Amino acid sequence: MPVPVANLRPILRASRPAWEAHLAQLFERSQFILGEQLASFEKEFAAFLDAAHAIGVGNGTDAIGLALREAGVSGEVLTTALTAPFTGVAITSAGCTPRFADVNPETMQIDPDDAGNRLRKKTTAVVPVHLYGQPCELDRIAALARAHRLTLIQDACQAHGATFQGKPFSAFSAHVAYSFYPTKNLGCLGDGGAIVTRKAAVAKRLLGLRDGGRNGGQVSYGPGINSRLDEMQACYLRAFLPLLAASNDQRRQVAARYDAALADCKGVRLLRRTPESVCHLYVIRAARRDRLRQFLTEKGIGTGIHYPVPLHLHPGFAACGQKRGDLPHAEKACKEIVSLPVWPGLTASEVDQVAEAVREFYKR
Repeated sequence: MPVPVANLRPILRASRPAWEAHLAQLFERSQFILGEQLASFEKEFAAFLDAAHAIGVGNGTDAIGLALREAGVSGEVLTTALTAPFTGVAITSAGCTPRFADVNPETMQIDPDDAGNRLRKKTTAVVPVHLYGQPCELDRIAALARAHRLTLIQDACQAHGATFQGKPFSAFSAHVAYSFYPTKNLGCLGDGGAIVTRKAAVAKRLLGLRDGGRNGGQVSYGPGINSRLDEMQACYLRAFLPLLAASNDQRRQVAARYDAALADCKGVRLLRRTPESVCHLYVIRAARRDRLRQFLTEKGIGTGIHYPVPLHLHPGFAACGQKRGDLPHAEKACKEIVSLPVWPGLTASEVDQVAEAVREFYKR
């Protein structure tokens, strides 16, 4: 039986009555931008994350970029080398220069010690990424930011519902950015994003920044861009949100089953996770990674690589001044990591099918 790396059909079926009702309300009112559906979702999402405010924007990249703009960040911004390129794109879009830190080889998260060693006089902010749904060492990163007077902007685009030491991410910084790309733990059916904050003043400024600097009229009072989460996507997000906690638990169960099945598999190195991870992706380090992927493809099993090239080696970020060999853990990891299927509704037998295929490859 084919096993895709991601599958949205189960959640669409389970939430259909809700999103159909929201869409009916939307079409009845016919306000498709900055209407009631978005306002309701922003309140519901903020409440789910134990925060005061959520500001819906066009995508996760804009969420990070707008957070940097609102905080007045300029100069150099430190982030991890192992993440989607859009983290770096967001930094450059805000007029800043990205600089990259290495990762902990056991978790793939940004290494706080290496991050501290990468700081320079022109470093003004740090953007840690909660990669694969796993919280990074947020306490240490926050302490680093305080000690060096850096603005802390969290990239939680893969970590919807995750917490750190029992606290919501918004307890550690004034800006937490989320993406609602369709395959996220909470995704819409197109692009979407949000910034979550506990500070009313920050939320008010972000509302203007996302809407061309306006304040509900046709006059622009300051800097801004056009990046608004549209009403139709809010309809789906409102329907999916009540299922998020349960679907995160299902992802954890899938990950735990993979862990047990692959713990003693030669050729596979498991990543270390905390119980607070929401397991957006299930990633292993695999010997002969590309051959393994080909073998799994031939068996109808989907895989992915998140991510094949560390950001400091992307031509688009050459201005960082870092070269091959500077971040050895991230560079080595990018040659080994592979993402196995994980999504709510993935059955135990399908997990066993994938794990057995991985074990079969290494037995050969």
